[in-house]
Amino acid sequence: MSSEDGDAGQVREALLRAVDSGSSALVEDVLPEPVHIPGPLREELLSRARRHGRLAVLTALERRFRRPAPFDELKDRALAHPDREHDVWTEVMYELGHRPADETWDAAVRLSTDPDPVARLFAADVLLSQVIEEITRGDVLYSERAALLLPWARREPDAAVLEVLLNGLTWAGGPEPEQVGLAYAGHPEPRIRGWVPMLLDTDGHPLRPEALAAVLTLAGDPDPEVRGRVCAWLEGYPGREPEVGDALVVLSRDERQRTRIDAVAALAHRDDPRCVAAERHIGPLEPGLDPETLPLLAVWYHQRRVRERGDYPGGSIRPPVQE
Repeated sequence: MSSEDGDAGQVREALLRAVDSGSSALVEDVLPEPVHIPGPLREELLSRARRHGRLAVLTALERRFRRPAPFDELKDRALAHPDREHDVWTEVMYELGHRPADETWDAAVRLSTDPDPVARLFAADVLLSQVIEEITRGDVLYSERAALLLPWARREPDAAVLEVLLNGLTWAGGPEPEQVGLAYAGHPEPRIRGWVPMLLDTDGHPLRPEALAAVLTLAGDPDPEVRGRVCAWLEGYPGREPEVGDALVVLSRDERQRTRIDAVAALAHRDDPRCVAAERHIGPLEPGLDPETLPLLAVWYHQRRVRERGDYPGGSIRPPVQE
């Protein structure tokens, strides 16, 4: 046996083991460029993945070998594993997200009235994947595509499906997504309420009174995840309404340290002098938090800005925390 034959045999065995593992990520890691894989080996890999039910691997191989499965077949694969975190579901979404928009989009929209909420979840995720792919490609029409989700979002009763649609609508912009968001500000599901700020169209300007009232209400939401998402959004909010600063002071004492950090950073970005006292509520950093991340340095930068302007009320400026 020549060394070349031996190398080919080793590649084949590595690929077969990767397929048998069921890990599409492992297959992607060890798979050479398809042009270097003989036709019989391609067929063997596809057959082996299909025979052993390695559907995530099968979907990844089909994509690499340019052997796309029909939309309905991919739908059936995903619906057999109705979990957006499952590797089969995510591989199917990646594949459909990269397909030509019109045909795939229309096929997904037809499922938007399916009585099965899992089928609708699949369809909504396909549409979101299409929008994200257009954004990744730099397609300037992605906001128009995202806006097509509006009619469905207005009528969708299932919270899991609605959450995906609202995610897509955050890329649409304009007054209509804001109206949808405000309509769901009192939704019983926290995961829906948490999307409301991201749907508001500030365009670099202060919020309208109705939108401001909704954000302030959500800043005091009983669910800590909702408060955290609102606080993170306020960190980049350009408005200087005093009520927002007051809400951030309250959030600087939140039960979650990440929310406290974001609240202090938001106050510092606003050059609100209360950020200095609020910083004391952050407490010792929990494991996994880098002491030199920008939010944790926000107060230091605030102090430097006001000192440079000459209006700092006194006191020393401490340097950023060093490990």
